[in-house]
Amino acid sequence: MLNIAYVGFGKSTNRYHLPYLKLRQDKFHVSRVVTPTLGKRPAEQSELEATGTVFSTDIDDIIEDETIDLVVVVTPSASHYQVTKRLLLAGKNVMVDKPMAASDIEARDLVNIAYDKKLFLMPFQSRRFDSDFLTVQRVIQNGYLGRLVDLEVHMDHYRPNDGQLNGNEIDGSLFGHGVHLVDQIVSLFGAPNSATYDIRSTRLLNSPVDDQIEVNLFYPQAFKATIQTTELATIQYPKWQLRGTQGTFIKYEVDEQENDLKTGIMPGDARFGVDTPQNYGHLVYYNQSGDRIDKYIPSIQGDYGRVYDSVYNTLVKGMPKLVSDENMITVMKILSAGLKEKGPHVVKFS
Repeated sequence: MLNIAYVGFGKSTNRYHLPYLKLRQDKFHVSRVVTPTLGKRPAEQSELEATGTVFSTDIDDIIEDETIDLVVVVTPSASHYQVTKRLLLAGKNVMVDKPMAASDIEARDLVNIAYDKKLFLMPFQSRRFDSDFLTVQRVIQNGYLGRLVDLEVHMDHYRPNDGQLNGNEIDGSLFGHGVHLVDQIVSLFGAPNSATYDIRSTRLLNSPVDDQIEVNLFYPQAFKATIQTTELATIQYPKWQLRGTQGTFIKYEVDEQENDLKTGIMPGDARFGVDTPQNYGHLVYYNQSGDRIDKYIPSIQGDYGRVYDSVYNTLVKGMPKLVSDENMITVMKILSAGLKEKGPHVVKFS
C-alpha cells in the first residue's frame, strides 16, 4: 500500500481525486493533508481523520515524514512549479495537478531534478481517461478512418461574466483547458512539426488572461490537429471531429464524470460516467469492399481513477509512467510557444 500526502484540500482534491481513492483503499492510504485553512471542509476532513489522516498547515510536516510514498500537489496553478520543486529537492515522489509549470523551461527543470534524484514526477492528466477521448482513441486504433487528415477537439462553455481583469498567463484558457487537449493530442501522435496560434482575451479586452484559443498542430502526411476553447459558446459545437481518407467520426457530448461528480453521483455507482446511446459518436466510413457503413459507436466508460492505477503500477511494479518525461516537455513546449509572441503566429519545432 502507498501512503499519499496532499498539498491542498480544495474543490479539486475533493472532487477529482479523493472520490476515486475510495475504490482503491487496498492500494492507497491518505496519510497527510496540508492545507492553509483547517476546518474549511469539516465533513470531508472528519471523514479522513477517522481513517488516520493527519491534517496540518505546514508542508514541512510532509517533507519530514519518511513514510510518505507520494505527494499530490493540488494548489493554485501559479504555485505548482515552486511547490513541486521543493518537494522533489526534499526527495519526494510527486504527482502535480495540471499545468505542471508556467513554461517549458520550468517543466524541464522539474524533470531534470526528478531524473537526477531517481524520483517519480508526473502531471495529473486525468482527461486521458475521458470517455470521449478513450472512444476516439479506439476509433483511430481500429483504422475505420484510414489515414487521418483533420482532427478537431473543443472544450467550450458559456461563461460571459467570468473574465479576469488581472492575473497571470498560467491562469488563462491555454494553460487551463488547452493543457488537457494538447496532452490528449500528444499522447496520440507525439510532437508536431509546427503550430499556429490564435490566443485572445474576448470577454475583457484589456485582460492579460486569455479566454479563447485556437492551436493548429501540424504533423507529417498532411495531418493537422486543431484544439479550440471558448467561453462564449451558446450553441454547442462537436467535442470531436475526425476526418480521414476513408471516413468521418463526430461526437458532440463530453465525458459525464465531471457532471456526475457535481451532482453527487460518485465512482462506484452503476450510473457513474455512463454515456447514453443518444450521445454516442457518429461514424461513417467505407470498408474494404467499398460499402458505406453508417453507425454509432458506444462510448467507452471513463475513469479518472485510472491515473492512480498507473501511478501504483509505476511505483510498485516498475511499469512505465502514464505520461512520459518526453510527453511532459512536449506539451509544455507547445503551450509556452503560444504565449511567447502576441497575436496570431507560427512556430516551428525542432
